[in-house]
Amino acid sequence: MTKICLIRHGETDWNVRGKIQGKTDIPLNENGIMQAKQCRDYLDGSDWDVIVTSPLKRAKHTAMIINEALKLKMVEMNEFMERSFGDAEGKTREERAILYPNHQYPNQESREDLITRIMSGLEKILSQFPEQKVLLVAHGAVIHTLLTVVSEDQLMIENYLSNACMSNIHYKEKKWEVKDYNLVNHLM
Repeated sequence: MTKICLIRHGETDWNVRGKIQGKTDIPLNENGIMQAKQCRDYLDGSDWDVIVTSPLKRAKHTAMIINEALKLKMVEMNEFMERSFGDAEGKTREERAILYPNHQYPNQESREDLITRIMSGLEKILSQFPEQKVLLVAHGAVIHTLLTVVSEDQLMIENYLSNACMSNIHYKEKKWEVKDYNLVNHLM
């Protein structure tokens, strides 16, 4: 069985301001660094084989902090970069509500393309790290979409995925299963 723990990156200033980040490469803020350290401390002493991370700095920095305790091989995969939100990137919720009331952002990556990219990344993990335990540090829209797709749309995630939350999926008998999601007990 392949096990993947999905970890959303720590908080950024844009998260605080309600600005949509997408592929805009925003760093962690001080609280985000603290959240990453809380993930690190929670995972310290646990048994994982590899850390896979999005190359965007907020995810990569979160992964690097977690890896201070685990000392694992770290692999960047572009497949897990955040969804491009096109012209909406950098805009607050209020600005987006006015400019794009139908949530259709010009130049946004389509949901179909996002799903194809993410599922290609999962296939890559299965082929490169079969039967291993993988920490995957990524982004809110990526994790939300991934959980929705692997649950075959059975999982209705109504709440926003918290920064530095953990979600777990398993691949067993050629099928993905969501074990849990949006876990935040490790955050104080």
